[in-house]
Amino acid sequence: MVKFILNGSEVVSQAEENARLLDVLRQEFWITGVKCGCKEGECGACSVILDGRLVNSCLVALGSIEGSTVTTIEGYRDTERFAALDKAYASVSAVQCGFCIPGMILASECILAKNPNPSEAEIRAGISGNLCRCTGYNAIVQAISIAAEEGKGLW
Repeated sequence: MVKFILNGSEVVSQAEENARLLDVLRQEFWITGVKCGCKEGECGACSVILDGRLVNSCLVALGSIEGSTVTTIEGYRDTERFAALDKAYASVSAVQCGFCIPGMILASECILAKNPNPSEAEIRAGISGNLCRCTGYNAIVQAISIAAEEGKGLW
């Protein structure tokens, strides 16, 4: 039994402590914005914010998060910061198939939380753990820059 905060609410998982956080989120808590892409920590589709850091949930053992705070796209999407990112992504058509977008949005949040005015190089480094097969990244980089500018004061 592992207790943690999931999207603002305390939860208890009955899964084995060596279960992957990715699987627990999807199968026990029905959090489907966390995508299963590679199961190796290479694609970022399963990204969550764990205690303020972007992590690949496929690499996190459930037992290691006792008492931690986990934020998924479902918990983040009701925030003003999400609204700014959503608007910026839409303004430059940075979403195509959408599979990578939950992880990209959470990566965007972590980039802007660390540095509200990042350079292009810092943005590219910040999203480098998230693979996108559709957009070529330029629109995503542009969207994060727009969100930083138009969302001044949010981060």
